[in-house]
Amino acid sequence: MIVGIPKEVKDNEFRIAATPEGVRELVDAGQTVLIEEGAGLGSSLAEERYKRSGAQFVSSAEDVWRGADMILKVKEPIASEYELMREGQILFTYLHLAANPELTQELIRRKVEAVAYETVQLHDGRLPLLAPMSEVAGRMAPHVAARFLEKEAGGRGVLMGGVSGVRPARVLVLGAGMAGANAAGIAAGMEAEVIVVDKNLDKLRFVDQIYRGRIVTLMSDRLTLEQRVREADAVIGSVLLPGAKAPVIVSEEMVASMRPGSVIVDIAIDQGGCVATSRMTTHSDPTYVVHGVVHYCVGNMPGAVPNTSTYALTNVTLPYASAIAEKGLEEAVRSDPVLAGGVNVLGGSVTNEGVADAHAVPYVPLGNLIAGAG
Repeated sequence: MIVGIPKEVKDNEFRIAATPEGVRELVDAGQTVLIEEGAGLGSSLAEERYKRSGAQFVSSAEDVWRGADMILKVKEPIASEYELMREGQILFTYLHLAANPELTQELIRRKVEAVAYETVQLHDGRLPLLAPMSEVAGRMAPHVAARFLEKEAGGRGVLMGGVSGVRPARVLVLGAGMAGANAAGIAAGMEAEVIVVDKNLDKLRFVDQIYRGRIVTLMSDRLTLEQRVREADAVIGSVLLPGAKAPVIVSEEMVASMRPGSVIVDIAIDQGGCVATSRMTTHSDPTYVVHGVVHYCVGNMPGAVPNTSTYALTNVTLPYASAIAEKGLEEAVRSDPVLAGGVNVLGGSVTNEGVADAHAVPYVPLGNLIAGAG
């Protein structure tokens, strides 16, 4: 199979879909790897390293898309890439289709075989291809919050860890999954006062056992959220429903109750956001203010640390990409129900129920399209 890796084109997105080490594994397995010139430079990965790994470089994105059977990307295609997609081509990347009706319709219309990293789900509910980027975003979130709490950045002028005799910032983390637990841990390490809320008691118990009282854990309910959001200097939203739109659990009234200069970091913005006042922003224009509260809602947070993120991503995506390249998509999903969960669109049909519900389009189980899959 010919595997194509184009340069990412989303605003300030410097990651690349595979490291030189990952490319070497694909080449050694008999695959041809086409890479657009300059694709790895933003991740501090020199082209010479890819060439030594056996990659072939082409001069344009058009050459990559036209020549490849499978496209490996980091982020979902944007409008300028829609014309490059073609029927029957495999697209393996983060898609977040529940929050993107335009891309969903393009994938349906062009009959692309779209496989989303974020809906590959293990039998115990874990999301192995989303986990490393959730970990990165979670670890970044307290640093982002600390920066925008500074007065010159529009914040209240509160130091995250406080100083002797002065209380630290109060940080509320919504969700105790991969992103939330990492955000809470880093915020606690910065000596903030941290509260984590979730509806899953087992996740809260895990956080409590790890941090032994340094982080307060609370069950999520309306009254608790109203009180804790109002008191928070920084709210970090990390609520996720696999493949579906994120539930909005912080209302506009709650945001309005926060003190001016408080900060919201909505990690869930890729899936629509979990705060009513959230809307997608970019690294080049990362914040806006609503009701006096600074909102940071960048959809590709890990793109700011592309070298770390590229290695973390390749570590988990490579086995699945290799399986697809070796067997073809149909046989690969027959062999692996976990990978089958990643198929969102196939042959013009939406095969992920959450995506179908989000856009009110027909849902077609993957097993109806590929016998023995799913």
